[in-house]
This record gives sequence, C-alpha cells and structure tokens, in this order.
Amino acid sequence: MVKFNDIKIGDFLRAEYEGKFWDGEVILLNGDEKQVCVKTEVQDFWFETDQLQGIPLTEAALLNMNFTKQVMDDGSVKYSKGAFRLVTPEKGNFSHFDMWYREDRRHNPDVHFIHQLQNHYLDMTKVHLTSDPI
Repeated sequence: MVKFNDIKIGDFLRAEYEGKFWDGEVILLNGDEKQVCVKTEVQDFWFETDQLQGIPLTEAALLNMNFTKQVMDDGSVKYSKGAFRLVTPEKGNFSHFDMWYREDRRHNPDVHFIHQLQNHYLDMTKVHLTSDPI
C-alpha cells in the first residue's frame, strides 16, 4: 500500500483489481475520498490506496524511463538522465546508492520504488520525472 500523501500526479504505480496488476501513471487525485486515478494500458480507473503499490526500483525500470547506464571501473553503475545522476555500488544493487543533481547530493536516500525516485527527482530538479527522453 502507498500512502496517499506520498502520491503525486505523474507518479508511476502498480494497481491491483480483482487479482490482476497493471502499471500505470497517476493522472488525478481525489483528496476527499483518498482515491487515485491511474491510467493503465487498459483504461483510466479510480483506485483506493490499498489497491496500489510501488513499482520496484530496478535497472529495467530506470532504462524504461530513458536513463542511460554507464558501468564504472570499480564495478559501480551510474545511471543518468540529463544532469541528474544515480550511482549504485554494483550492478543490480539498489539497496543503497547516491544521487545528485548539480550541488544537491543525497547519500543513501530511502528510495525503493519508482514513485519515491520521482518525488526526489521533482524535489531536486523542480521537474517531474517521466519516461520521456531529455
């Protein structure tokens, strides 16, 4: 379950309905009812927060969001999108990492899901992180 206050329009979440899961983008929020409208490949649909979960932060998810990957000599991996950087200590290890944008550096932020990364990215760059190329 994702907390309603942690969700922003444009966030990518995984929605569950009748045992099926769809990844989609948040397009509307209803603060009165604490409901979230998610645009999936099937349709736009309103969900309760207990029907939503984060999409795990993985290399595939970053590459789908048009990050570029660079393997460093020490085995660490740098993912970049524009001037935003994220560095993991080793391939596939997202348990801790550093990210920065210009002079704003964050060491081991509490980020495990794509929507959490999107919220940090927005806070740091003032632009919402999407899957569009830069």
